[in-house]
Amino acid sequence: MALCTLLGCNQMDKTLPEPIKQGTESVSYYSGKPLKVAVIGLTHTHVHWILGREKWGDIEIVGIVEPNRDLAEQYSKQHGYSMDLVYDSMEALSVKVKPQAVTAFNDIYGHLEVVEFFAPKGIDIMVEKPLAVNWEHAQKMARLAKKYNVQLLTNYETSWYGSNKRAFAIINQDSAIGEIRRMVFHHGHPGPIEIGCNPEFLEWLTDPVLNGAGALTDFSCYGANLATWFLNGQIPEKVTAITRRYKPKKYPKVDDDATIVVDYADKQIIIHASWNWSHNRKDMEIYGTTGYVFCKNGTDMEVLEDEKASPFTLEAKNLKMGVHDPFAYLNQVVNHNMQIELFSVHSLENNLLVMQILEAAKHSAENGETVVWKNFFKS
Repeated sequence: MALCTLLGCNQMDKTLPEPIKQGTESVSYYSGKPLKVAVIGLTHTHVHWILGREKWGDIEIVGIVEPNRDLAEQYSKQHGYSMDLVYDSMEALSVKVKPQAVTAFNDIYGHLEVVEFFAPKGIDIMVEKPLAVNWEHAQKMARLAKKYNVQLLTNYETSWYGSNKRAFAIINQDSAIGEIRRMVFHHGHPGPIEIGCNPEFLEWLTDPVLNGAGALTDFSCYGANLATWFLNGQIPEKVTAITRRYKPKKYPKVDDDATIVVDYADKQIIIHASWNWSHNRKDMEIYGTTGYVFCKNGTDMEVLEDEKASPFTLEAKNLKMGVHDPFAYLNQVVNHNMQIELFSVHSLENNLLVMQILEAAKHSAENGETVVWKNFFKS
C-alpha cells in the first residue's frame, strides 16, 4: 500500500549517549508538570536510557510492564525503582495506572501489540527503532494511530546527535554544498554477542521473527531514517540489497551484514549496516554538487563547501534542552502540544517510509533482484 494512501495526504547498541551536561540543567532543567510514562518491556537494553532519568524533572515513570521478574529485579537494583511499579502484563498495568504515554522497549514484533492495546485508550506511544518488524505490522500500527488520533513516534539514538542537526542546516537551510547527490551511512558494531548484550536482548535480537532480520533490521533503519529526513520524504525508485552471514556459528538464523543501495531519480543512498565493524560506529557522508558534509559521530564534523577551499572541521553543539533526548521530546509533544514536523526523524510519515525501504531490501536480498518501487508498493 502506498504511504500517502495509508496516512492520508492531508494530514542502541549497548552503549548509549551520556546525558547532556549543560551546567546544572543536566540534573533538573524542567519545572513544569512531568509526563506520566509507562515503560513497556525491559528486554531492549536501550531501556537503560529512561531508567533512573526522572531526576531531570520532565518525566515520571508510573509503571513498568515486564513478565520476566528476575530481569525487572535486576534493573530495580541497578536503577533504584520500586518493584511496586512492575506489572506482568499491559492489562494488569492498565487496571492500576493511567499513563499519558508509553515507551516500548520490548522486541520489535511486540510493537504492534503495544499499539493495539494503548492506541484505543487514547495513549500516545513511542517505540524504539525501527517502527515495526515488517511493512504489514507498520501499516496496521499506522491505521490504529490515525483511527484513535494518537501520536506514534520512533526513537533513534542518532535523532539526538547535534552533528546531524547541524548537517541538516548546512545542507537544507544554508545550501552550502549544493544539491544532495549521494549519501553514505555506516552503522553498527562488532556484533551483539561481541559487545556483551545480555541474554534477554540476544534472545529476540537474533530471531528472524521477533526482530524481522539481523543487522538489516537493527542498523539499516538508521540510514533510511536520516536519508528520508534530509530528502523530505522523497520516494525512491529502486532498492537493491545484499545480506551476508559472516559469522553463522554466532548468528545462525539472521544476517550479520547488509548493504543497501537506494536509488532516486537524481541521487543514490548507500547504507552499510553490520555486526562486523571493528568498533561501534554511527556516521554518515553527504555529498552535494559542490561539496560534502561528514558527520563522524554525534559532535565531530568535516565540511567542504568548495573544492577550491580546504575542508574545515566543526564541533556541533548539543541539542537545545527540552528537545535534547527522546523523553524530553515526548514530554513536549504530549504535555505541550509541540507539532512534529512532517518527515522529521521521529514522525510516523518518515518511519513508514523507512519500513518500506527495509521491506524492499529484505525482498531484494532474499530474491537476488532489484526492487522497482512502483511495482512493489502498489496502492
